[in-house]
Amino acid sequence: MKKILSLFLLTASFTLNAQIEAKELKINENLIGDLYKTDQNKETVILLIAGSGPTDRNGNTLGIAENNSLKFLAEDLASKEYNVFTYDKRVVGLIKNKAEIPNLDFQHGIDDAKTVIDFLKKDLKFKNVVVAGHSEGSLVGMIAAQNNAASFISLAGAGNSIDIILKEQLHKQAPMFDNEVNRILEQLKNGKKVTDVNPLLQSLFAEHNQRFLIEWIQLNPAREIAKLKMPVLIINGTTDLQVSENEAKILHKANPNSELFIIENMNHVFKTVTNFNDNYRSMNNPDLPINEELVPIIVKFLLKNKL
Repeated sequence: MKKILSLFLLTASFTLNAQIEAKELKINENLIGDLYKTDQNKETVILLIAGSGPTDRNGNTLGIAENNSLKFLAEDLASKEYNVFTYDKRVVGLIKNKAEIPNLDFQHGIDDAKTVIDFLKKDLKFKNVVVAGHSEGSLVGMIAAQNNAASFISLAGAGNSIDIILKEQLHKQAPMFDNEVNRILEQLKNGKKVTDVNPLLQSLFAEHNQRFLIEWIQLNPAREIAKLKMPVLIINGTTDLQVSENEAKILHKANPNSELFIIENMNHVFKTVTNFNDNYRSMNNPDLPINEELVPIIVKFLLKNKL
């Protein structure tokens, strides 16, 4: 991928406090993000990788959910003197620019994450890059981090392959489609595209999504996290409706040297909720702060590993 040698400051920065500014930076034509830079920590930067769908640097999925999950996390980590970089997934830029969206594969997300890691190390001169991936970004991050990061953090990341996760999620929402879902996923797992998809399942299994899903299904998060020889932190919440805490335990079992934390009443977007209605509403509440236990756990892990 062609690299842009110089950095482009696109818009005015905004101040979080006296020491911290978030500046928008352009890495290349596909990747734009925010750098939350502190004055105290010159060597370590935390790279936040967003989850599935057209999700932006703040953790908001275009047209679906606005909760500022990654924005709050970045700001809170920066307040603890950690540099943080968040970026828009490639598809976000395409949508915002009203460009034609190609049938993207899963590998492009991994390649983009590797590009950002290289940018942080070579262009911004950070010695230590801590890769923190959320949901789908956990799998992307653990692969991109191999041999190129100081440590890895999984935030609400799955331990099973995505076909197993989708079967569980769709069974909870629409059990009447179990046989149809199982048939489609079996074909995709065998590398075959599916032409006869129920219209009610088209949003997920549309033809333009199938190349992505075929590649995603082949990747096993437990197998990938076992390859990591760096410090690993695994975090999930007890009220996460998308990825159960058992998924975090699968990752921990695959990498026994990792640290595992299950945060009580934290949901998929890091918000504190105690019932289904609040959980659902939090997905579109950009003003609700994240769980107060999350950042201290991350900071303690980083300090323990001298990062």
